[in-house]
Amino acid sequence: MVERLLTHKILRLLKQFPSVAILGPRQVGKTTLARHLMHQIDKGCLYLDLELPADINRLSNPQMLFEENKDRCVIIDEIQRMPGLFPVIRAMIDRHRIPGRFIILGSASPGILRESSETLAGRISYTELSPFLLPEIESFADTKKLWILGGFPEPFLMKDEEMRHEWLLSFVRTYVERELPLLGLKTDPVLLNRLLSMLAYNQGQLLNLSKLSGALGVTIPTISRYMNYFEQSYFLKRLPPFYINLKKRLIKSPKVYIRDSGVLHHILGLLNFNDVMGHPVAGDSWEGFVIQQIISYFGSRFDYSFYRTQDGTECDLVISEGTVVLACIEIKLSDAPKITRSFTISIQDLNPRYAFMIIPDCDEPYLLKENIKVCSLSGFFNIFDELTAR
Repeated sequence: MVERLLTHKILRLLKQFPSVAILGPRQVGKTTLARHLMHQIDKGCLYLDLELPADINRLSNPQMLFEENKDRCVIIDEIQRMPGLFPVIRAMIDRHRIPGRFIILGSASPGILRESSETLAGRISYTELSPFLLPEIESFADTKKLWILGGFPEPFLMKDEEMRHEWLLSFVRTYVERELPLLGLKTDPVLLNRLLSMLAYNQGQLLNLSKLSGALGVTIPTISRYMNYFEQSYFLKRLPPFYINLKKRLIKSPKVYIRDSGVLHHILGLLNFNDVMGHPVAGDSWEGFVIQQIISYFGSRFDYSFYRTQDGTECDLVISEGTVVLACIEIKLSDAPKITRSFTISIQDLNPRYAFMIIPDCDEPYLLKENIKVCSLSGFFNIFDELTAR
């Protein structure tokens, strides 16, 4: 059992909210985390898995089952398979409103937030479980391994490279051929695989719907719909541009990243470190990995974007709170980074409180210039946590 950072937050939320949702992609460890929580919650628990016929049968009369277990924490796994449970859960909470009545787990469902927000408003707190974060595995693995293998627990912990490849092959195939159709996206799997391959080769680039539409022979609205499914099922991340500086002509298209670097490398046919480093996508892969780690670690505390003007000035990641720019971050796949003119101008434009360059290996953070600190990803977590502590 790898201790997940989300554990303590969920335990705190369960003392305040009647229900807590743990959302995230399939195979990310939600079930493992829920079963781990069962041993730490200070009351009895009832676990229901909606992929098991026996548990579905137990819910043939959910009101009776929930009333019988009103003093226990009811954990419902894959709840998107029975959206009709949401109104019943709401009614049960309103009849007997105490903290920690329900934990609901959901994976890859565009409807789960809509269904629950319509019926459980004010009664639920949402959390997202991501693939492994660096602080969760630092005691037994390093940044490079997490970047190359990605953070899905099962393949990350495998020692056999061939078995890891088979797992990822099955994961992507199941996602395209089973999970997306269950969510309502019924289309040609060959087309979806081609789109995912194109997105992988364009990791970290500006989203160009017209280019994708022309290459695949489908309309722009169709491509946009596919992208929405990818994003809402935690497969894809669209990083928005930073808009506040209106004095310059800014790029308005988002950047697109496949969220898990291990899945990205699998789609590209890259099996190990040497394969990745020899591929043109290596720098963009590292950039996407760092960005996703930062967003997953700090979560909704901050806003995240990138900065790019039409004259080429660019900053890989901007962390902000409202109109206040907290940090400008340049991400480099280099052990000896140089300050670019583009990054310098970005700092002048945005006037952040802090500026960082994040590189793969850096034993001790150091100043490259009076206002730019070079550090590793682990070092950044430590520094920025301290700088923004509340």
